[in-house]
Amino acid sequence: MLRETAEIVDRGRYPTAVTPWEQETWREEALAWTRRELTTQGIGMHGTGQRKVRLRPWSVLVRIPVEGSDAVWFKANPPASAFEARLTEALARWVPEHVLKPLAVDADRGWALLPDGGALFRDVLDSTRGQVDPHAWEEPLRRYAAMQRTLTAYTDRIETLGVPGARTTALPEIFDRTVEENAALEPSEIKALRELRPRLAGWCEELAGAGIDDTLDHADLHDGQLFVSEPGRFTFFDWGDALVSHPFCSFLVPARAARERFGPEVLPRLRDAYLEPWEGNGVTQAELRRAVGLAWRLGAVGRARSFGRLFPGTSGGVDGACDADSARWLLELLTEPPTQLL
Repeated sequence: MLRETAEIVDRGRYPTAVTPWEQETWREEALAWTRRELTTQGIGMHGTGQRKVRLRPWSVLVRIPVEGSDAVWFKANPPASAFEARLTEALARWVPEHVLKPLAVDADRGWALLPDGGALFRDVLDSTRGQVDPHAWEEPLRRYAAMQRTLTAYTDRIETLGVPGARTTALPEIFDRTVEENAALEPSEIKALRELRPRLAGWCEELAGAGIDDTLDHADLHDGQLFVSEPGRFTFFDWGDALVSHPFCSFLVPARAARERFGPEVLPRLRDAYLEPWEGNGVTQAELRRAVGLAWRLGAVGRARSFGRLFPGTSGGVDGACDADSARWLLELLTEPPTQLL
């Protein structure tokens, strides 16, 4: 029986986070839906396996043991990122070689049932710590950029799925709202950000004219957001922070993660690997490099905005912590891009 399955709950840094998992009716419906969908595909839930539940203010993720394979994953998103289920389903049609194909989706409730994707890229990097390869991010970034370029043909359809718009030309207004709504910024920080605003508008205008169309931006592509299903094959997942924006804004998070692990000297090669699929169409390499430098700064706006996608009822220390995270990203706008990138 489902109720007899052992369960481990991970709440991370948010022990008081409000999620639907605490509601018995919701929890039973989610597990019953999972069982029904697996049954239709001939997959049996492992009655004695241990269920692992990861609860965050922005998602419920449950690892469910099944017969004949390792596990499947149930994911539920709050209303502001409920689009992820529909987006995941659409990406599996448009770019199947780059993403997970969901086993089932309930778009109205923002639920998805996903297969296991293999080893996390982060775990692969950790397992080779004694033989650190500073170029490890190059091929994933090259593949991700190729996927983005393919998706430029689907940008309008991506927005109709409910993915929030953060078009390059709209970023100044999004910046204004994000600063205004943030309760964690100090008065001096607000002043500095408002003084930056004319420059930010100029960066947006220049980036919008750089010859690269807006499309899907994962917005949080760190080393825990892609699988290595086999050598040289990378699968990108977890689209709950996604935006329709300038694609180069995606470079910020993985480049920062690689810089932290390998040092700043890796940035030029990673930049060039990411830009390789964008070459051609009359845009020079110098123009591409200038554009990725602009997007490095502007990507912080999307990251700051994403911390508002929480389950209803979240309050107190949790939303305060999310405001603080958002504020840290806003303040990154005051920092010049690393010289190795330019």
